[in-house]
Amino acid sequence: MDRDQHYMRMAIEMAKGTVGQTTPNPSVAAVIVKDNQVVGLGVHVKAGEPHAEVHALKMAGEKARGADIYVTLEPCSHFGQTPPCAQAVIDAGIKRTIIASHDPNPKVSGRGVEMMEAAGIEVKTAVLRDEAGQLNRAFFHFIQTKRPYVRLKSAISMDGKIATSTGESQWITGKEARADGHRYRHQSAAILVGINTVMMDNPKLTTRIDGGGKHPVRIVLDTHLRMPQSAQLVQDPTAPTWIFTGSEIDEAQKVALESHAHVQVFSLDTPEVDVEAVLKYLGEKKITSLLIEGGATVADAFVRAGRVNEVITYMAPKLIGGKEALTSVAGEGISQLKNVAQFEFVSSERVGEDLKIISVKREG
Repeated sequence: MDRDQHYMRMAIEMAKGTVGQTTPNPSVAAVIVKDNQVVGLGVHVKAGEPHAEVHALKMAGEKARGADIYVTLEPCSHFGQTPPCAQAVIDAGIKRTIIASHDPNPKVSGRGVEMMEAAGIEVKTAVLRDEAGQLNRAFFHFIQTKRPYVRLKSAISMDGKIATSTGESQWITGKEARADGHRYRHQSAAILVGINTVMMDNPKLTTRIDGGGKHPVRIVLDTHLRMPQSAQLVQDPTAPTWIFTGSEIDEAQKVALESHAHVQVFSLDTPEVDVEAVLKYLGEKKITSLLIEGGATVADAFVRAGRVNEVITYMAPKLIGGKEALTSVAGEGISQLKNVAQFEFVSSERVGEDLKIISVKREG
């Protein structure tokens, strides 16, 4: 590993700790090095707060003059909630900037680099680009499509079952896999289930990890607004609950549910809940990432719409069997193989007694 890769990997490892908590912004870290010594470190911790470069430059102070800065994402060139970081790098007297990923926004991509090069700073790009890109896969997708990045999570047996033929599902996988799954709630802007999951399991859909964690917006697809007032999603105000319905619902039920300050009901113009309409609305609300956790029929709707970007599968070393036993994706399915999206296995690992497999959709 050369020097640039060494310090960039240090920045990437720092940024990993903030994945999910910076939404709708990306996770970014910066390392400033002078005379082979780290003199400044910074991470972006929350939208609206200073960016990673600003924290690192503040720590480095005068030592930043003539130093190298390693940044996991191209320094911004525009005024948003904070001033442009490219200008801060120039003003600090940085000699050399090393970047992992360009800004994914085609309207601003490369402008930060142009600003710094015009000021006489040497710029090197694409250092550990793929590793850094994995941190912000959801953010890049959102910027380019204006839709959330959709992850489908499931816990299955070796024969692909999520429950027995009698509907028993707790618990197919072990406690380690369940705990690992909660990290994705922490990292996601929103979590989604169908009304049948609510009726059967009465979940809270909050994050339970050591030390707390960020709770995602809780979303329920409920065509006919059957959400019971007694549901934990209604009674528990820990996180917002958004309910998407069709156009034919009981308005009195809507009023009753929305009497809870954290509950909102969104009625679509169509009798059925349309996946595209939901994703469009979530994009407008700057929901950058969406975790689908419950409901084989709901999963099928997103699969048929071609809107699943990543699949997280926890596989238990069990065989359940049964023609009537549920699988993770049910419903109508896709009738022709030529229309089936192609995914790529990107990682697999043991989590307790179970196997965790991550697959990402191939684009293009």
